[in-house]
Amino acid sequence: MTELEAARNGKITENCRRCAEAENIAPEVLRDAVAAGKAVICASARHGGETPVAIGRGLRTKVNANIGTSPDHADFEEELEKLRAAIDAKTDTLMDLSTGGDLREIRQAILDACPVPVGSVPIYQAARRARDRGTAFVDMTVDDYFDIVKEQAEDGISFVTVHCGVTRKSIKILQEQGRVLGIVSRGGALTCEWMRKNEADNPYYQYYDRLVEIAREYNLVLSLGDGLRPGCLADATDRGQVAELVILGELTKRANDAGVQVMIEGPGHVPLADVAMNVQLQKKLTGDAPFYVLGPLVTDIAPGYDHIVGAIGGAIAAMAGADFLCYVTPSEHLRLPDARDVFEGVIASRIAGHAADIAKGIPGAREIDDAISKARAVSDWDRQIELAIDPARAKKIRESSKPADGDVCTMCGEFCAIKVHRGTDGSTHKKS
Repeated sequence: MTELEAARNGKITENCRRCAEAENIAPEVLRDAVAAGKAVICASARHGGETPVAIGRGLRTKVNANIGTSPDHADFEEELEKLRAAIDAKTDTLMDLSTGGDLREIRQAILDACPVPVGSVPIYQAARRARDRGTAFVDMTVDDYFDIVKEQAEDGISFVTVHCGVTRKSIKILQEQGRVLGIVSRGGALTCEWMRKNEADNPYYQYYDRLVEIAREYNLVLSLGDGLRPGCLADATDRGQVAELVILGELTKRANDAGVQVMIEGPGHVPLADVAMNVQLQKKLTGDAPFYVLGPLVTDIAPGYDHIVGAIGGAIAAMAGADFLCYVTPSEHLRLPDARDVFEGVIASRIAGHAADIAKGIPGAREIDDAISKARAVSDWDRQIELAIDPARAKKIRESSKPADGDVCTMCGEFCAIKVHRGTDGSTHKKS
């Protein structure tokens, strides 16, 4: 029985109970959100030791970190180092996007070492397996598409990105309008080229019921991917993107009706003024399914700083109702990220999600901000560092420039406004 089927039968599973406790809400509230398709619980019965994670309306905004090899850079140990960096930064989930090296060995090592749910993009391995057989990825069979999904589910993957909305119809709409950057999704581009070569529709769309049945068997969450997402501001919210989203809305209902959990992936590169509208459009067309956004990136001019760009867009998106932020690292558009990039990307997205959670009134979000403010009021530096989103960095910066007076910092020294306002008797004028 899937989490969705259990919820619709009025049952509170152990995963639901654990997630509700982490969210500081009643398990019945989470159960009802899952039953309505407005929240999902990522948890694989085959991935021992993982902490289940709930994503959706009324819940803390979650963050995902992508790691994985490429054909040009496939270092097994480096991927495990990135995994540790993501966990140290407190990512909620991890995705293995590997395309270089022994993909199943890499995935198994990640699953063995990872305490959070792990996602994947099955078409990457399907394309690699075709190449390893000495054929082109366009020579993949329909069975190849589905065999990989089942294999990854067997191994312990909790959610899979499948680009079901890249169809003959949506591609035609995209091509008729035209784009600056065309298709920038790797899975979307592979699917489009396979369709062109085989003069057939996308197997994940044409045989969607087969995909749903695998997901139902393994309690997989289907993350319906945005294969036609915009790769620059000029292409944002065009007819191709919206045509794909309309299809994903239809497929969401079909999966939910079959007892399978679904979340929707979204853009991409979006001008700041259009971010909230994109979220509202997704929620309207998909029945308020959980929304998983990449960034969004709100300007195209910041290679090397795209984690900041993504955090800006992520905060706006989450405040508008997005539920799940895929991190963006400083190396986006430039190279494969290293462990430091991964850590910084997770932290940036966590800041964005937390800021949005305060705005949305998510239970428990504001309390930590109030606690660190009270510590500042009494110059409790140890407590401030303890409560910081990255305590190690806060401590390092603090210790790099210590004043003679331990009550203050070297920014203001004896002219510290908080200390002056507190008064010589140590009292504070702040509310307790």
